[in-house]
Amino acid sequence: MAFHEVRFPANLSFGSFGGPERRTEIVTLASGFEERNTPWEHARRRYDAGAGMRSLDDVEAMIAFFEARRGQLCGFRWKDWSDFKSCPPSRDPAFGDQPIGNGNGNGDGAATVFQLTKTYVSGAHSYVRPITKPVAGSVRIGVDGVELVDGMGFTVDTTTGLVSLAVVPEPGAAVTAGFEFDVPVRFDTDRIQTSVASFNAGDVPSVPVVEVRV
Repeated sequence: MAFHEVRFPANLSFGSFGGPERRTEIVTLASGFEERNTPWEHARRRYDAGAGMRSLDDVEAMIAFFEARRGQLCGFRWKDWSDFKSCPPSRDPAFGDQPIGNGNGNGDGAATVFQLTKTYVSGAHSYVRPITKPVAGSVRIGVDGVELVDGMGFTVDTTTGLVSLAVVPEPGAAVTAGFEFDVPVRFDTDRIQTSVASFNAGDVPSVPVVEVRV
């Protein structure tokens, strides 16, 4: 799958709207009870890039980006302004924000490569989301409460979200991370229709964008 490691202009995505989508299959039984199941382990996010257009210059920039991606052909990075950090939006990422690695965030005494993840918690339940497109220069890593030095204690592949530690952490040592991240997406249409007259009247084009698995 073609993917361009370039971000859709963040100033244009700022005014867009969208968010996570789940797929739930529901069967209503004769008794009235329901059976619910999902074929998706992870949510898929959808956005509308057209909602962020504020001027004809913005439209031109969006069309240029669309053409360079060949429409739906090539994926790209997207900044979701409502969810782009390992921490709340009002804070800066810290190395202890998120447990990563084997599911409980602890080293097993052998692994040195860990996948960046973000855990969403509500009450007694949680969901762990793989993070595959961290922002370069934003990743901070800690082991057992001690922050590591980027380039010496660890390296990160910003195209996959895999973190490689220079030293194997002790068994049970907490491996944690803080970061900013993008969402891997593609355009969900091969056609963009614009009208100068309707845009000036307040009608913006619809440009659907959908998350892709990478």
